[in-house]
Amino acid sequence: MTAARWLVRRLLLTVVVMLGAATVAFAGLQLTPGDPARVILGSTTPSPEQVEQVRHELAFDRPVPVQYGLFIGRLAKGDLGRSYQLREPVGALIGDQAWSSALLALTGFATALTAATVLAVATAGRRPALRRLSMGLELIAISTPGFWVGALLLTFFAFRWHLFPVAGGSGPEALVLPSATLALGLVGVYAQVMREGMERALDEPFVLTARARGGGETSVRLRHALRHALIPLITISGWSVGALLSGAVVVETIFSRQGIGRVMAAAIASRDLPVVTGVILLSALAFSLINMAVDGLYRIVDPRLRESAL
Repeated sequence: MTAARWLVRRLLLTVVVMLGAATVAFAGLQLTPGDPARVILGSTTPSPEQVEQVRHELAFDRPVPVQYGLFIGRLAKGDLGRSYQLREPVGALIGDQAWSSALLALTGFATALTAATVLAVATAGRRPALRRLSMGLELIAISTPGFWVGALLLTFFAFRWHLFPVAGGSGPEALVLPSATLALGLVGVYAQVMREGMERALDEPFVLTARARGGGETSVRLRHALRHALIPLITISGWSVGALLSGAVVVETIFSRQGIGRVMAAAIASRDLPVVTGVILLSALAFSLINMAVDGLYRIVDPRLRESAL
């Protein structure tokens, strides 16, 4: 199977995933208690005529299969509807906040990957005491709740030492504490996966050959063993998209940052269902595209996979 056919197949799979996410979101809308028309009309006490008018305008008075067809039809045209509370198009509302969340997620991922690489290269197959210490710290990092880490970093680095902004902010310094909070749990997972992969690679004959040619230990680890540890890391990186997305909700709330996380939290609290649906679909799309990129990276890191499973 050619690369073009593989790409078409993955794109079709992405469409199926998006359709499934949209169906689940629609089912959630139907099962949510309360009348969406009353939510749209706000806290005032609307008349029955007003409620019926809104229900008719938004097709809430139509049979469920008809509502589902209209819902999917709007999504196919890129129309996510309007926010019940803000009265803005959901697509524009999410688009305004997407870059802030993407920047936070990318910074957190880069921070976690850099720290994990340093730990894995320094401790894989040598320095037993340092290796045990590193593994203990990684276990603590994995087990520590993100909201507690964020509160702790705010207490010391913002409130007590005044090194970083307490909340919000738009400069690079405003990203330090949120990205560190988001990255901490991932560092432990990444470091353990990379260390195990490197230790397996260090036992392979090609590493002995590289050492016999006069390569230094650090050079052998970075140029040869590290590449073979990237396959499991790439796999776990695709999985960690969910951790980044869910962690962003907590981090953006703690640090009062603009982003998809805060929009999602506010939409759930106010039962702004179109916004919740839009965020669900965006998350499904991001997850699908990143997993497609992960499959592509497999073939870059290990050329043997380019022909198999295509």
